[in-house]
Amino acid sequence: MRPNALTRTVISLTTGATVGLTAATVAGAGTSFAASPQAAETAASTQDVSVAAVNNLGLSRAQAKNVQRALKARWGYNDAVDGQLGTNSWKAMQRFLKKKYSYKDSIDGIVGPNTVTALQRYLYYFGHNGHLDGIAGSETRAAFKNMSGSCPDHCLPST
Repeated sequence: MRPNALTRTVISLTTGATVGLTAATVAGAGTSFAASPQAAETAASTQDVSVAAVNNLGLSRAQAKNVQRALKARWGYNDAVDGQLGTNSWKAMQRFLKKKYSYKDSIDGIVGPNTVTALQRYLYYFGHNGHLDGIAGSETRAAFKNMSGSCPDHCLPST
């Protein structure tokens, strides 16, 4: 099973478990079943970790590998070039964005609104003409794909 398909399956299963718990509680399930908020928290935590673990923002694995090669060459990325933009890939991207594009948050590898806003500043050079809104919408994703086409040679410069 492909990693993305596995992630979607895990998310579907955990989301389904959470919905099932909520539905059973509303329907008046027995107290032993309804009194298991830890199961719902575990399911929610699993979902959050799965979603945050890899975020390619619409790039194919080949495109993401190009970005990882550039991050490895210039921004301290030291994991495998596997086409999965995970926490360490995004930490390296955040280092680049902090140095060059006014990223002012922590280097944590989380693709949050501040990371996306700084990325949008950079992606202006690759066709992003929208707002700096911190939302990785279709225009941001299209510009990110355009940028990945110039990697590893001409994207994410160190100087």
